[in-house]
Amino acid sequence: MSVISLPPHQGVAVSYGYIGSMKTTPGHRDDVVDILLSGVDGLREAGCDLYVVSVSDTDDVTIWVSEVWQSKEKHDASLQLPETKAAIGKAMPMLTGEFTSQEVTVLGGLGL
Repeated sequence: MSVISLPPHQGVAVSYGYIGSMKTTPGHRDDVVDILLSGVDGLREAGCDLYVVSVSDTDDVTIWVSEVWQSKEKHDASLQLPETKAAIGKAMPMLTGEFTSQEVTVLGGLGL
């Protein structure tokens, strides 16, 4: 087995990334997607560079969200906004409580 050595990312801006999934109760995936997408207008001002909500044609209860933020602090602050809290409160009754999450360091890519 060979090991690939990557060069250090000198001079590259580093961002905070969050990748998560949530499971909805049957029949509510599209409702939750609508809620998640309803607040995108203010995300850029809050420090979000990328916000993607995805679903699969073969799984009708799971939603994936990929986010890139200027910093973890800006992401955390966005969760305290009144509109974010209201959206979470509206979506929670339609969720099963099954979540996954992964915090990542974003080094670059297309669309950033």
